Amino acid sequence: MATSPNFHRRISDRPLYLMAAVLIPLIVLAGFARTYFLKGFFATPPLPSFIVHVHGIVMTAWVALFIVQVTLVAKRRTKIHQRLGILGAILAALVVVVGILTALYAAARGATPGPPPLVFLIVPLGDMLVFGILVGAALYYRRRLDIHKRLMLLAAAAMLPPAIARIPLSVITDNGPLAFFGLTDLCIIGFVVFDTVRHRRLHPAFLWGSLLFILLQPLRLLVAGSDAWTSFAAALVRLVQ
Repeated sequence: MATSPNFHRRISDRPLYLMAAVLIPLIVLAGFARTYFLKGFFATPPLPSFIVHVHGIVMTAWVALFIVQVTLVAKRRTKIHQRLGILGAILAALVVVVGILTALYAAARGATPGPPPLVFLIVPLGDMLVFGILVGAALYYRRRLDIHKRLMLLAAAAMLPPAIARIPLSVITDNGPLAFFGLTDLCIIGFVVFDTVRHRRLHPAFLWGSLLFILLQPLRLLVAGSDAWTSFAAALVRLVQ
C-alpha cells in the first residue's frame, strides 16, 4: 500500500518560538522602560543599589540569550546553539542567585510594592524557584529536544510577572497579583494552545510545566500571610542586613 508523502511530514515549531522571542522581550521592555532601559527619558529615581544594577544586566543578558538561541535554531545553527547552552546554564544560575539577593535587599529596604515587604517577598522568591526548576529540568532533558525547548520557553515566560507588574496601566497597577500573574498565565496558555493545535496533542512538558507555574501562584498568596512565612522571610532578610 502506498504511503502518502505528507504522512511523515515534520511539523515546524519555529513560528511558536519566533513569536515568543518577539513577544517576551517586548513585554520586558514595556515593563522596565521607565525604570531601567529608557529611564533617562522619564526622569525616574536612580537605581537604589549596586545589586539592582547587576540584576538588570543579568536579566537583560538572559532575555538577549533567549532571542539568540531561538534565532540560531530557526537558522539551523544547532552546533552554535549547543555551545551557547553552557553559557546559558551559567547565566541561569546567575539569574537565580542575583534575583534572590535583589529581592532580599529590596525587602530589607522596604522597597516593595503593595503588601508589607516580608509578605511580598514570596512573589520574587517564588519566581526564582519556578524559573530554577524549569531551567534545571530543561538542562536535564537537553538531549530530548521536544522537552528541552518547551521547558526553556516556559522558563523565559516565568520572568514576565515583574515586567507586567510595572507596565503603567491602571488595570494592572490596580489589581496587583491578579493582573500580573493572570496576564502571564494568558501568555503561557496562548503558547500552549498554539503548540497543541499545531501538533494535535498537548505535550507533557507543556502540561506539567504550565501546571507548576500556574498552581504555585495561588499557593504563594495563601502562604504569604502566615506567621510561618513571615518568620522565615524575616530570617532571610536578616542575612543581608
